[in-house]
Amino acid sequence: MKFKRQVTAEEGVNLTPLIDVVFLLLIFFMVSTTFTKESHLEIDLPEASADKRQQQTKEIEVVIDQQGNYTVNGRVLVDNNIETLQAAVVDVADGDNQLPFIITGDADASYQSIVAVMDLAGQLGFVNLSMTTRSPESASP
Repeated sequence: MKFKRQVTAEEGVNLTPLIDVVFLLLIFFMVSTTFTKESHLEIDLPEASADKRQQQTKEIEVVIDQQGNYTVNGRVLVDNNIETLQAAVVDVADGDNQLPFIITGDADASYQSIVAVMDLAGQLGFVNLSMTTRSPESASP
């Protein structure tokens, strides 16, 4: 009996999956990289001899003292109810909720008082909120 000899397959490493993985990694890194284009322009601005124009910026400043009393743009309110504060802010704002809304709270004022002012500003549609702070005093030798 004569048997056919089986042909043995060539032993080798198939590189196709390896190349696919390398290309996928290359695409991933190309897509995930942020491309920033920095341009430095040198601009020579024109000169003007006119005086600077004074800008009158209207703002709403709410001050909260240690006892929780409110002051709106220097006017002390009759009580510390949030409804009174709302009426005063609406009166000062005159319908313009794009004005800067500055909240100045005493360091010992209650957290609730400050949050109530922030909540009121949000309800009235003010988005330009800022809170004032002071820098720590340096120790003198």
